Amino acid sequence: MNQPRILDGKAVAASVLDECRTETAELKEKGITPGLAVILVGTDPASAVYVGSKARTCADLGFHSVKIERPEEITQEELLEIVADLNADPAVHGILVQSPLPKHIDEETVIRAIDPRKDVDGFHPENVAKLVLEDPTGFVPCTPAGCMRLLEVSGIDTNGAEAVVIGRSMIVGKPLAMLLVAKNSNATVTIAHSRSKDLPAICRRADILIAAVGRPDMVKADWVKPGAVVIDVGVNRIPDASKKSGTRLTGDVDFKEVSPRCSAITPVPGGVGPMTIAMLMKNTIKAARQLG
Repeated sequence: MNQPRILDGKAVAASVLDECRTETAELKEKGITPGLAVILVGTDPASAVYVGSKARTCADLGFHSVKIERPEEITQEELLEIVADLNADPAVHGILVQSPLPKHIDEETVIRAIDPRKDVDGFHPENVAKLVLEDPTGFVPCTPAGCMRLLEVSGIDTNGAEAVVIGRSMIVGKPLAMLLVAKNSNATVTIAHSRSKDLPAICRRADILIAAVGRPDMVKADWVKPGAVVIDVGVNRIPDASKKSGTRLTGDVDFKEVSPRCSAITPVPGGVGPMTIAMLMKNTIKAARQLG
């Protein structure tokens, strides 16, 4: 049985946050305090936990942190007014509207309303275009950026590697494919999804396999080429009677079954998750530097 390297996202995220701490101190010496505003609409428990974690990280780094909470009944016009006020606030360098939003609000309209220079989530069309164009002034979505940093710090060479990304969302799958195929990564990339013909066979070609579909334990051992690197972006809560909460977190990869075949794999939790918040802080510092 092969013992794979466990890619420790917590440790890498901690080193990224140490960088952020240093960069924040340098900016403060120039009279700039990085500012991040997070808007939370409704009472989704997972969103509340995530927003709380962001606020604590901001406080730890010495950021100016704004948390705006509104009830689910908020109108789209009211939400857009909040975004406009934050766009105009010089103390706020990054704006993040926590997903998911209530069904009566058009998420795309809200994303487009954010000043692209403050779009630290990297979802605005202008930042999507900059990602495709490899323009370094743009903002890369935090989870894909975290995956790339994890690969880089772990010494995993993407140059010439065959990478398969399962998932085609604008949040993870598509931007991650763009990063992998970019000139400084040089991977050969396949984007696969639920409609792909013979998905297991496509996955078996991968030197680097990235699962980002939101289906618990979907990727099985016979989907994975021996010696592949597996990055599991999925975070799924499933029933588990042995746990006090009655549930446990699992990824999109069947870790127990797949890990013996890998050279390296990320765990869930503790893999990609911590990297997402760390890269959000990096993006906020970049926005502060660019806005001045």
